Amino acid sequence: MQLSFRTLSTFTALLCFVLALVWGLMPDRLLAVWSIEYSSAAGFVARRSAVLFAALGVMFYLVRNESPSTTRNALSSGFTAGCFGLAALGFGEWLNGHAGPGLLLAVVVELALGLGFVQTRRVTAELETTG
Repeated sequence: MQLSFRTLSTFTALLCFVLALVWGLMPDRLLAVWSIEYSSAAGFVARRSAVLFAALGVMFYLVRNESPSTTRNALSSGFTAGCFGLAALGFGEWLNGHAGPGLLLAVVVELALGLGFVQTRRVTAELETTG
């Protein structure tokens, strides 16, 4: 299934906005899904992460209609690296017993988003060489 950059970017923006709300307003619930105990320090980091998710959501929403460009490729590549890095880190934390199996849902989503952006870059590159 091939996704357009616009579709993937819009979905990513919406997901980031939802994560910003959850991390900002109820981080204890998300941490509980991951079997991580809530603390004031964890809440502090979660609220700061919420702002980063909001910023990513704004960026992906604003770039969703952008035609292929160096800027779009940079945003996609950076986000892909972040997704794969978070997935690897999350899987490692789960293996080491630092988080429960609920974290694997995040790992799957991160892998799917990363692969989605790899696919859209590949399709764009193919269209540029054949077009």
